[in-house]
Amino acid sequence: MLWAIGFLILLVALLIPILAIVLDSPAMRQVFERRGGATSREIQELADKVRLLEDQVEDLSRSLESLREETEFLQRLLENPEQRPAQRSLPTPQS
Repeated sequence: MLWAIGFLILLVALLIPILAIVLDSPAMRQVFERRGGATSREIQELADKVRLLEDQVEDLSRSLESLREETEFLQRLLENPEQRPAQRSLPTPQS
């Protein structure tokens, strides 16, 4: 009977470091991260991507507005050719 208790104590004493090594392995960390949801690093990366996309949308909006203004200007010129500025020619050089 005494040998069974000694064997049980030895088994528990050996299982503690083995369990610690297994739980600290990269594979188990990956499992814990997946079950725990997004980490703060992942959230920060997503926030950076969203910020970058917002900046790109703003740039595209400005470009689109500029193109609209240019199109309206050209359309007005095509509709009313008499409003075009007079073409100027360079003066002929006098020698």
